[in-house]
Formats: sequence, structure tokens, C-alpha cells
Amino acid sequence: MLPFRPILTAGLRLMDFVVPDFTAVRILVAGDVMLDRYWFGATRRISPEAPVPVVHVEEAEERPGGAGNVALNLALLGARATVVGVTGEDPAADALNAALTEFGVRCRLTRLPELHTITKLRVLSRRQQLLRIDFEADARAASPHFAAIFGEEIPANDIVILSDYAKGALAEAPALIKAARAAGRRVVVDPKGADFARYRGATAMTPNLAEFEAVAGGCETEADIAAKGERLRAHLDLEALIVTRGEAGMTLIEADRPPLHLPTHAREVADVTGAGDTVIALLAAGLAAGSSFAEATALANLGAGVVVGKLGAAGVTPSELHRAVHEHRQTTGDGVLDEDALIDAVRQARARGERIVMTNGCFDILHPGHVAYLRAARKLGDRLIVAVNDDASVSRLKGKDRPINTLDDRMAMLAALDMVDWVAPFSEDTPARLIGRVLPDVLVKGGDYRPEDIAGYDVVTANGGEVRVVEFVAGHSTTALLDAMRKR
Repeated sequence: MLPFRPILTAGLRLMDFVVPDFTAVRILVAGDVMLDRYWFGATRRISPEAPVPVVHVEEAEERPGGAGNVALNLALLGARATVVGVTGEDPAADALNAALTEFGVRCRLTRLPELHTITKLRVLSRRQQLLRIDFEADARAASPHFAAIFGEEIPANDIVILSDYAKGALAEAPALIKAARAAGRRVVVDPKGADFARYRGATAMTPNLAEFEAVAGGCETEADIAAKGERLRAHLDLEALIVTRGEAGMTLIEADRPPLHLPTHAREVADVTGAGDTVIALLAAGLAAGSSFAEATALANLGAGVVVGKLGAAGVTPSELHRAVHEHRQTTGDGVLDEDALIDAVRQARARGERIVMTNGCFDILHPGHVAYLRAARKLGDRLIVAVNDDASVSRLKGKDRPINTLDDRMAMLAALDMVDWVAPFSEDTPARLIGRVLPDVLVKGGDYRPEDIAGYDVVTANGGEVRVVEFVAGHSTTALLDAMRKR
């Protein structure tokens, strides 16, 4: 599986990458579980008792929080998640257990009558958080029970997440890491506090920038983060260190590799609550599904950009990730693929049951007729591929004064269209050979062709596909545009 390919242009860009299939992934989440309560209501006046707004509560929600939210994120991705945690013997524990099992999370919760389940109550109005009330508990007393259950669950899982919120469930983190590593399982840690030495020997760690600087020292530049991060990574014997940097994105630091700085993909920030849970869930799920650290971090970065647009602790679904990947390609031009990358992307799309549509052309001057024709083609399937004649083949077909725009410019324009998924070049006069490699489910051509006269008709129909002709919009053509410009 190759979720994306890096290419070098003005620097390292993440080429086309797709969302892995997480359904066969088994992940053990251990840490501080809690219940997040939300009260929503309108504020229309200030209290006469104190200068605070009066909230008329109209709606209430309960969601898993902490390590529970990490497990919920995994379940939303389609992964099989087991969560080990500590709660009280109270209604909050019942609500937490019910919320997790509803989404298919397997719960191994140690319930102690002397504890209160950790609960965070947030009061919100008009999508703004006005107040948070925490009901705390110290889970360290449950460490022996916690460790025993953790050990039982390691063999059945592919990877382990330690979600530390400093509430005591992970008081014996070094022993838990040692047990998981001895069993051959990778361990990804979301740390808490200034004592990172307790996570030594884990596979990877995902501190936010404030947590990182509290241990490694202040950082004014990305170079500072990279240098201090590498020293910390080596000191803790980690394979990778991922520093989440809020609106600045993420930085991945791996042994013997240059640092990878990824910009944020958040369009609108509604609430950063739980974003770190989404990051570690996607990172671990990606690694368990066969992705590299760079691939898994890039996907986690995209997922975090989605989840901060939601209110409260939330997760991200595969469909939302697919949409984020598609939008990423549109804004960066990463929908432009070489031929081998295109074949990889098509193979993975087919594995997800997607219907592939393909068309081709010179697209020398993009005009409304092209847009209408491509939009009609996209409606025939789930993915639209546009094969584009290179500059030499355009000259052979259209004359030595063509193309007007270079191949790179033509492909970049096409990749920016919302209906186009992938754009790839070909050098022959017809795309028949490339079509024979792709073997689309639907081959589309614009104009007044007969289907059987279209290049690729024979191989597509022999493979069980269909060939369709879409009419061009009258009054729009590249030739007409050029003639008009010459006359002027």
C-alpha cells in the first residue's frame, strides 16, 4: 500500500495519497478515560447576582473523553478498538461505557466504588465555551488491576496507544511500554507533564508544542524544533517524534531522515478540544495499516484539520478524510500524477469499490465548455481521471504554434477543478496505451464521436467497461477563442 508519493518541485510536496483501509486494524488504547458533558443554551442576560451570563440550558450531550475519545476516533475510522481504563462505580461510568460500546469499542474498564468517574462539564452558548467544570479522580490505586488487564489485551492487538491525561491510570507507564515492546508491539504515546523519561523506549510520541518546549526548551524557528526534537528523540530512544503545533501544523522527526514540516489544513477552527486524540488515533491506525511515519503523520494532519472545525471532542470518518484529501489535492496541485502513481491510485480506489471514469484531451485553453463536459463525466462514477497530451504531441496534432500553455500549466489548471481527481500526461498521439493500463469502468469523450471510433474503445469494452460520448457546450472551443484573439 502506498498512501502517497513524495515528489520534488520547489521542495518536498506530498503527492497524491489515499486513505488506508482501517477495518482489519486492531488497536489497544490504554489511559485516562473520562466523560465529557456538554450543556448548550442561549444567553440573553447577565446575572443580577454576579457579572456572569445566564445560560438557559436547552440541550445536553455526553461523549467519551480522554482515552475514551481516542478509542471512539478509531471506531469512527472503522478500526477495531479496545480501551483499558479506570472509572468509578457510578452513572457517569455507565454513560461512558454505553457511549463507547454503541460504536463498537470493546471496554475493559476497572470500576472502583471509592472513585468518581472523571467528568468534564462544558457550558456553551452560540458555539462558544463559557465555562468548564472538572470532576477529578486519582486512578493510581487501580494500577495493579489496570496493568493486568493491559497485559491480557496486548497479544490481540496490532499496536498500542497510551493516552496520558495525568489522572493516574498510566502511573506505571514504563512497565506498560516494556510489556508491549517485549510482545513485539509498537507503542505510540500522547504524553503529559514534564517527565518524558517515563516514556523511554516507546515507538513514537506526539506532544503538542507547549509540552515539547516545557521539556526541550523554547523554540523560535522550525530549525530549533528539528534540532531539539532530534536530541529528545535520541535521548528517549524513540523511532519518531511528532510535535503538533496548532495553527502552524506538525513536525515529524525520524532517525536518519530530514525533518518533515507539514502546514495545517484547518479552514475554520471551532474548537481544538480532542484534536490531539484524533492525531494519535490516525497516526497509530495508519502505522498499523502499513503506512510509513510520514504517510501516517500527513493523514493525521489532515484529520486534525477536519476535527477542529467541529464543536467539542469529536472524530473524523473515512468519508471526511477522503474529502479532505481531495481538497488538499485541489489546493496544492497534488492531483497531478505520473503514470505509475496513477496506476497505484486506481488500484487502491478499486479496492474501495470506487467506479473509475477516464477522459483525455489537450485542454490547451481551459474554457466553460471543458468545465461542463468534465462535470458531466464526473457524474458517471466516483473518480475522474483526465489524461493530457504532452507538449510535443499537441504540436503534432494542432500545429507548431500550439500549445499555448505548457503541459505543467494545463495539468495544474485541471487538477484545481473540483470534479477532477487525478491528472496524468501521455506522450503518444492517442491515449490508447495509457487507457489500456488504467482500464477505466467508463471511458468518456466530448464531441460528436461514435463510441467505437474513440481511442481505447476496444480494450475498455473487452474488459467489461463502457464508452460514453458527452456533447460539448455550443459556442465554446479553443480554436474559436484563438481565432477571436487573432482578429482582435
